[in-house]
Amino acid sequence: MSLLDHRGTPRSRPGRTVPLLAAGVVLAVVSGLAVWRSQPADDFGQPVVATLASSAPSAATVPIIDGRLPTATATDAPARLRIPALRLDAAVDAVGIDAKTGEFAVPPSVDRVGWYRYGPGFAATAGSIVIAGHVDSAAAGEGAFFRLGSLGAGDVVTLTGPGERARTFEVVARERYRKTAIPLRKYFARDGAARLTLITCGGPFDSRTRHYRDNVVITAAALVR
Repeated sequence: MSLLDHRGTPRSRPGRTVPLLAAGVVLAVVSGLAVWRSQPADDFGQPVVATLASSAPSAATVPIIDGRLPTATATDAPARLRIPALRLDAAVDAVGIDAKTGEFAVPPSVDRVGWYRYGPGFAATAGSIVIAGHVDSAAAGEGAFFRLGSLGAGDVVTLTGPGERARTFEVVARERYRKTAIPLRKYFARDGAARLTLITCGGPFDSRTRHYRDNVVITAAALVR
């Protein structure tokens, strides 16, 4: 899932690398899979996402990325992601950025998902907990997030952390962006309400580049129980 500028080169800032979302998340060449992903459901919930992102404004941002974890607070790693509506129960790996490609280092196994360990962790009380996963692959078929784009408002997502602690989130938005236009800093943030951001590929499949055109982004708000 490359994020490229108009010249076709990765966008970056001095001393920092923007997490690209992520070549290798999708490598499907099976036409049936490509057709299914090219007919996404309509977006919803964009105003809710804006409200969550601005409910507790601060200057804090996710480091993007210098390879160091935040020093001020401990970061608990999520262990499993469960989405009953998708019959999904996936292991969560802590990942960062692939040093060779500059892309989000999604786990190579399509049935696992990756948590961006340089951002908010399992116990975060503010900000966006980012998890990305494969939609499919030519070798292994459907990925953990193959049907992520079918989630609707009110669907429940459970994140399990250390000591089998669980946090429950409720889907409030489904958005789709061209990979060249996804507003990464909106989703890689430490401020605003605590929320879970799930990302995969979608939209039309380009058989020449072997990538999907878009990113599908699901936002789920933390439920207080």
